[in-house]
Amino acid sequence: MSDHPNPVDIGLRYLAVAYHLRRVVDARMAASGLSLARTKVLEVLARRHSLPQSALANALGQAPRSITQSVEALERDGLVVRTPSPDDRRAKLVALTPDGAKAVAAGTTAGQEVLRDIFGSMGVEDLAMLDKLLDAIETAVAATATDDASSR
Repeated sequence: MSDHPNPVDIGLRYLAVAYHLRRVVDARMAASGLSLARTKVLEVLARRHSLPQSALANALGQAPRSITQSVEALERDGLVVRTPSPDDRRAKLVALTPDGAKAVAAGTTAGQEVLRDIFGSMGVEDLAMLDKLLDAIETAVAATATDDASSR
């Protein structure tokens, strides 16, 4: 048995921890009334005001069909409104409603609180080390993605 960490084992553990973290954050946010996924949609709209559905899908890295389902659900809940685009009669503009603005604020606060609970329990030095490690992981992922894209 080797004394050296196995990159595959570490990578799988990282993915498992990230998955569990996401589930905990999502559960806490959903308890406040808005899931992580729905909060992300509303956050984009809060920053950019009204957007065509296609631009919203693009901003979230989602397929247009997926965003249509999300927007329809948010509209049913009164959190967004869709209006015809003045520039393209086939397109719909999506905008936050006042209830949507309140919901995104509550969801964002709940998400920040759970992240503060989890990561705030770490010491300053550990957080700084984690930040450096995440930079290294992010750089390696970007390089791998670039390699994958250039080999196509």
